Amino acid sequence: MAEAPQGLRILLHQHQKERTPVHISSHADRDRVLEIFRTAIVQPGPPASFALQTVQDAIKPQRQTVLVQDENQLLENALRTLLQELVSSAVNSGERIMQYNESIDNKERIQGQIPCLLDIVLYLCERGHVEGGMIFQLLEDMTEMSTMRDCKEVFAYIESKQDVLGKQELFGRGKLVMLRTCNQLLRRLSKANDVVFCGRIIMFLAHFFPLSERSAVNIKGVFNTSNETKYEKDTPDGISVDFNFYKTFWSLQEHFCNPGPTTLGPTKWQKFASNLMVVLDTFEAQPLNDDDGNANNIEEEAATFSIKYLTSSKLMGLELKDPGFRRHILVQCLILFDYLKAPGKNDKDGPSESMKEEIKSCEERVKKLLEVIPPKGKEFLHCIEHILEREKNWVWWKRDGCPPFEKQLAEKRTGQDGVKKRRPRWRLGNKELSQLWKWADQNPNALTDPQRVRTPSIMEYWKPLADDMDVSAGIEADYHHKNNRVHCWKGLRFTARQDLEGFSRFTEYGIEGVVPPELLPPEVCSKYHAKPSERSKRAKKGEAKGTTQQTEENQMSTTATEIDNGVNADLEDSVTQMETEATVINISESGDPTPDENQKQSADTEVGQEAGHSEVEVEAEVETGMIDGETDAEAELDPAVSLDA
Repeated sequence: MAEAPQGLRILLHQHQKERTPVHISSHADRDRVLEIFRTAIVQPGPPASFALQTVQDAIKPQRQTVLVQDENQLLENALRTLLQELVSSAVNSGERIMQYNESIDNKERIQGQIPCLLDIVLYLCERGHVEGGMIFQLLEDMTEMSTMRDCKEVFAYIESKQDVLGKQELFGRGKLVMLRTCNQLLRRLSKANDVVFCGRIIMFLAHFFPLSERSAVNIKGVFNTSNETKYEKDTPDGISVDFNFYKTFWSLQEHFCNPGPTTLGPTKWQKFASNLMVVLDTFEAQPLNDDDGNANNIEEEAATFSIKYLTSSKLMGLELKDPGFRRHILVQCLILFDYLKAPGKNDKDGPSESMKEEIKSCEERVKKLLEVIPPKGKEFLHCIEHILEREKNWVWWKRDGCPPFEKQLAEKRTGQDGVKKRRPRWRLGNKELSQLWKWADQNPNALTDPQRVRTPSIMEYWKPLADDMDVSAGIEADYHHKNNRVHCWKGLRFTARQDLEGFSRFTEYGIEGVVPPELLPPEVCSKYHAKPSERSKRAKKGEAKGTTQQTEENQMSTTATEIDNGVNADLEDSVTQMETEATVINISESGDPTPDENQKQSADTEVGQEAGHSEVEVEAEVETGMIDGETDAEAELDPAVSLDA
């Protein structure tokens, strides 16, 4: 049996002195509770089958399934004592704590006694039988009594139970204890040798606590000034680079470490800007080629990435030829510029107008340098710009006091007298638009910027839908852009303005026929875009169909014209006959007419003819209506009656 290290023995002894549990009613009761739980942790099977019965046998609670406050305290003290005994036994036996008394029975692995004890307590806390913070207290004791080697296994158990520990009934009771436990682990770990373990703890905290948890947010925006970059101040012997440039280059880290007080002042900004110009001029004067990018493979560097670069003056020449080193410095510049232009700053704290112009010119130079650094300079710059743009959302969120992301249902609140409270008036209609207007750096320039609203070309807009139509892409039909009605509606508007021929194919092929043929593979293009020979056949067929329709319409119009001419001729004959009979009657009654009477008679005749013609026109219109399909009762009128009237 291996003997426990002396340092671990001292640690256990100090822990037992600091965390001596409150005495139970008697030593007999304590021994009885410990004996019952010693028997329980060696039982096979899941904790659900015996956990509650074990508590009832050990404590004999007033209630059958829920312990009261005193009973919870009694049980917690007993379990912490048992945990200390198990850890001491594991240390004395030389076994790993989480594997103590682990065995294999019938080719089945039976876990150790300490994980079994933690599972029992976790089940009781989850079901509400005991106080929810008890499991967190035991886990904290475990990390304090364990070495860093055993702490990794203890933390692996915590990670495996993350979903259960994160439930609301447990999280509210033990979140502060868990935060304290993780912070104590981070203090004990080495930032240089235990980087992976530190990262596991930080990632666990990020998943365990909600996004709006204020304890994980740097509300005041305090910088980590302890991260100091030390470099040589005096000129060494045998240096191969300009030592003034060396000091100028590494002095930028002082501004990057604490940009607020070292940059916002006018004189301090001029010093920083002059030093930065020297560095950028050197980068531009010594551009990197593709051979430098291949010699320094950045993907291989990611596997052996170091937190800080070496600052020896002898390495300055080699570091300047390293693409990763240049990108590291230039990205720091972009982060600093983004901080100085951060939205929501007061006019007093923000940069001046001249300073804004200098920031803009420096930012453009830095971006051009990032584009030309091999390999894949443009892709790298695009990723950095996207990250910095998303970072602004977090800046706004922190400036607003870190409000929770989960919005509660709005309830209609009324005053004491039953009258609804009047909503506050905002300058631009609502709170969000008013804040957006307030946060804009230069509102006239922002509103007139040509990049603010840009109509895309149809080739650019229909590219996602063309990728969906490509069978080789393997995109499922549920995720096709044609299912998005807004996307299709906007695309039809763009196509109607830029490609009228393509817009006309929508009626025949649907939204997929509007996609330009240049974007489609050949097998898909032939389905939605006909060849010129097929179009000509289709056009001839349409012309023949139109000619047939026109011939039928001409025949119908000719028949209607003949009918109208026949009706008009019959009406004219009847009118002439009646006029002749009236003239004969007038002559027979009065004899030979005088010249005046002849003149009067001719005038009456002309009036009668005009009236006859008007009646003829009326009759013609009536007959035309009858031909067009009107009823016979309305169309058949007696010509004599019409003339007499």
